[in-house]
Amino acid sequence: MRRRLAAAAAIAAASLGACTTVGPNYKLPAQAVVNAPAAKAGFRGAVGGEVVSAPPPDHWWRLYDDPRLDALVEQALANNTDLRVAEANLERSQSLVEAAKAARQPDFVVGLGTSETQRSAEAYVHPGAIPVRGLYDAGVAVSYDLDLFGRLRRGVEAASADAEAAQAARDLARVNVAAETVRAYAEVCDTGAELAAAERMLQVQAEGAQLVQRMAAGGRDITVSVARQDELVDQIRATMPALKARQSRALFRLATLEGRPAGEFDQSLAACREPPRMRAPLPVGDGAGLLRRRPDVRAAERRLAAATARIGVETAALYPTVQLGGSIGSTGALQDFASGLTRRYSIGPTMSWHANLNVPRARIAAAGAAAKAELARFDGAVLGALQETETALDVYAQDLDRQADLESRRAHAEKLAQAAHDLQRGGRAGALTVLDADRTVVAADQALAANRSQITQDQIAVFLALGGGWQQ
Repeated sequence: MRRRLAAAAAIAAASLGACTTVGPNYKLPAQAVVNAPAAKAGFRGAVGGEVVSAPPPDHWWRLYDDPRLDALVEQALANNTDLRVAEANLERSQSLVEAAKAARQPDFVVGLGTSETQRSAEAYVHPGAIPVRGLYDAGVAVSYDLDLFGRLRRGVEAASADAEAAQAARDLARVNVAAETVRAYAEVCDTGAELAAAERMLQVQAEGAQLVQRMAAGGRDITVSVARQDELVDQIRATMPALKARQSRALFRLATLEGRPAGEFDQSLAACREPPRMRAPLPVGDGAGLLRRRPDVRAAERRLAAATARIGVETAALYPTVQLGGSIGSTGALQDFASGLTRRYSIGPTMSWHANLNVPRARIAAAGAAAKAELARFDGAVLGALQETETALDVYAQDLDRQADLESRRAHAEKLAQAAHDLQRGGRAGALTVLDADRTVVAADQALAANRSQITQDQIAVFLALGGGWQQ
């Protein structure tokens, strides 16, 4: 027995010494787009005084310096249902990693069974009935896969990469939840500002309508002007329901993002008339920082690593599977329980090897094709991230130029309105002239409010493209 144990140990030692891991070792392909110098450079749109090359902060929404917004984002990150799903998916992936690691550990099987057995007398050509006998079987068996060619090790690599991809997906959910919360809050307040501007315009138009009506009552033939003023008042009133509906939708969306029924939105937010404004230039970093930060890019790279590891899993099927095992137990009649006649044991390695290698070779080819597809998806994620960021920065720059033009027009309108009021006080301008000048100022305020709302949405789009806000 000792010689057999020594021989088994020698075989196991030789097998362990021959261990190797087949399949390609993962490294980022040199031809991947992420390695291109242009992908790591600064952004073409990162020019001008409103954008700086400093890296964006982890909690970018705090740049708005709005405590109420900060609280809303934190609540959404804590309670959002999409994030709960992403967290559960991450937990599942991490459990699968533990399962893959456990497959490399020895496997123990404990068995115990008893039975009452009546054997067939005729089967044994016995002249009389064979007595009923009580039998039992008890024992412990252990087996260990030597994993000579790395099938299990590659499985752990693949499962670990999948878990890291799931973590990146969770981070991507955080990015989206934070951005959508800021977007909804900004829409509530920006719409409130547009409603305030519309109310001012309605007041000016109502004053104009009253003035024209008084003039008509005084005998002046301005029937067309009266009708026109009434029409303008009706047009402005018609815009109010759409603005209120847009604000309500944003409030409902905020409640849902926070994990609450839409009807339980914070009603105090409906009074917001001061939108969040960023007082400093946007920090955007560069392409290299973007690609390290974007969760979807990281997830695509991890999926490529997992696909590469699975090539090794399939390649290991070309080679034998060797296990070292042993068992000890007792089997026999109940009345002979644990006697010397019932003892049994076995120890030694076992090997299995499938002769038909066409199946694993086909699976290796399929795994290689899957890795090529994941590389293409990774390249696509990189290109998409760069495109989204450049596009968002370009739109932001265009809207900033429009804002400067609108501010200039508004200043000019204010100057003309002041001159009209001065002329009226001197008796050289009528009330309609002054009213028209005031209306022009309010119209400029409306255009500014709408464009400021768009600029806030542009800023959110930039930060969403940059992939910030997921860090713990």
